[in-house]
Parts: sequence; structure tokens; C-alpha cells
Amino acid sequence: MIAPISGIIPVMLTPFDPEGRIDWGSLEALIEWYIAKGSEALFAVCQSSEMQHLSIEERVELARFTVQAAKGRLPVVASGHVAHGLDAQIAELRAIGETGIDGLVLVTNRLDPQRKGPDVFRANLERLLDALPADLPLGLYECPAPFRRLLSDDELKFCCDSGRFAVLKDVSCDLDVLLNRMALAEGSPLAIVNANAAIAWAALKAGAPGFCGIANNYHPDLYRWLAEHGRAHPTLSKDLGAFLTLASLSEAYGYPAVAKLYHQRLGTVKSIRSRAIDYDIRERHWALDEILDALTTGTEYFRMMIRGL
Repeated sequence: MIAPISGIIPVMLTPFDPEGRIDWGSLEALIEWYIAKGSEALFAVCQSSEMQHLSIEERVELARFTVQAAKGRLPVVASGHVAHGLDAQIAELRAIGETGIDGLVLVTNRLDPQRKGPDVFRANLERLLDALPADLPLGLYECPAPFRRLLSDDELKFCCDSGRFAVLKDVSCDLDVLLNRMALAEGSPLAIVNANAAIAWAALKAGAPGFCGIANNYHPDLYRWLAEHGRAHPTLSKDLGAFLTLASLSEAYGYPAVAKLYHQRLGTVKSIRSRAIDYDIRERHWALDEILDALTTGTEYFRMMIRGL
């Protein structure tokens, strides 16, 4: 039986060198940072990885490299599901599925790219299920690019009943929707993992099986502490949840380049080069380093508070 994939799951960045090529050395250092900071799985070749701007060869190699660097220490899932036509999707998904990953993540908007409705979604999903290895665990990702395509309750129930799916990265950003989905998935191998930082503490407190948001590129260890110990420390957890919500607003300042700037300051990656962001983030977003100073100071403050318990 397929085991759920859950916990604190970073949506991985793809470091590039100044010429725009994948910087494999920085990627290896970044993977080690994710693991050292308490990550419980890795989501490679996702939107944060700039998958829409990677060739199929780069997407495949990125997934393979991540598996090899992780060395079995935690599960690795990957998407790279960006093609428009179904035949091209099958080809790209089969190629990524052969890299040794622990789960292959389907993007919901690719299953209904022209927004024709649930019948088209279901027909395309069934064709993909027939085309992909039956023993390969699958995931679902309501990726907001090029548009957010949320699953209906009926679609989610079909995926649960299929027994093929191990994780949904929930992008509803709505606690009530998340909790309803968790109830629908109960008894199935599908873990409903929230992606939104604003509801992260409330979701974890309500029993959500993890967090898979962009903020795991800054402080995955703080989310893991909330998941494992937050209920026992309600006052600290309330304050930490408020800080994490405000810190997540850094996404508006040129993500994923701003997250790369954070890691460049840590020494994890060498360059903040991004294919998705084609402007100078410091020039457009004034006082950006001061914003990251505050984010860093807050992160270290709460790490100190946790160590002092």
C-alpha cells in the first residue's frame, strides 16, 4: 500500500550560476541545509524550482540529482509537469518518474488546461493513471501558475479511492476547505498538506499532516517545532505563528530571487540569478536587505526561545 508523504516539505529552489546554468554545487549545499533544518521530505522541480523555465533535460536531471544528494535520508517528490498536450505530459512525467523519486506530482491545471470542466479533468487524469507505473506513488499540486485549479470534492474523493495518491499540496489557502479535505481523505493514503503560511499554525493545531509552503526556504525548523510541540506551548506558538505569517509576506518581493538572496547571505548559494524574475530585486524593492535582516533576526529569536524551553 502507498504510504502518505507528509511533514515539513520545502518547495525547493533551483540555484543558477551568473550565466543562468544550474549550479549543482549550490544545490547540494541547499539540500544539506534543508535536511539540517528538519525537513521531512523534499519537493523538487516545482514552481519554486522555476520548473516552467527549465528544459525537460534539466527537469529530469534536477530530480535525479536531488534523489542522489538526499541519499535516502528523506523522501523526494518531484513534478516538472508543465506541458500542455497530454502526450507531451505523459512523456515528461514518465521521464521524471524514472529518476528514482519517491513520488511523482501531477499539476491540477495541466489536467484541464483550457478550463473545460470536470469531465475533461477526469478523462485526462484517468489517461495519465493508465500511462504511469502503477507502483509509483503520485501526488497532486494545485500550482497557481498559469492558473490555480482547485480540486472539487468529487475529484478529490476519486483520487483518494484510487489508492494511487500519497500527497496533495493544498493551495486552497482556506482552513475550512483544508479541514473538509482532510475529512474526505481519512482512511486513504492521501495526505492533505497545507501550502499557505497564513493558516499554517491553525492548520497544524487542527491536525494537518504538514506544511509545504515557500516559507520552508527560510525556517522549516520553526514549522516543524510548531507541528511537534506547538500545542504544548500555546503562548509561544501564537507569537511564532504571527511572526511566520508576517515573514511569509517576503514572497511579494521578487520570489524566488528573494529567497536566493536570503541563502546567499547565509552562504548556501552563490548567486541570486533567477529565470523567473528578470529584474533587479534590490532596485525594485527598496530596503530589501533590511527586510531580510528583520526576517533573520526574528527567526533566530524564536530559535533561541525554543532552545530555552
